Amino acid sequence: MYLPVEYHEKIKELAKERKASSTVRDAICMILDGDDSYKAGYNKAIKDVTRVIRSCKEIEIVAVRGKYLDVLLVEQIEQLKP
Repeated sequence: MYLPVEYHEKIKELAKERKASSTVRDAICMILDGDDSYKAGYNKAIKDVTRVIRSCKEIEIVAVRGKYLDVLLVEQIEQLKP
């Protein structure tokens, strides 16, 4: 299985704490069992990020090619929804 370097490093850190195997095992089991916990957490993160962007008044004054930066960021982030 291929893992990007940054994830491999995080797994190595978990291994030092003896948490790597259980973390990987739990994630694989959740995905294979169709557990929606991961999706729910992912979707909540997307909502939280868009809420933070929308609540930042300073970002509302920055525009790129005629579009406000907050609008551009929220549009891009919302495309990540499954």
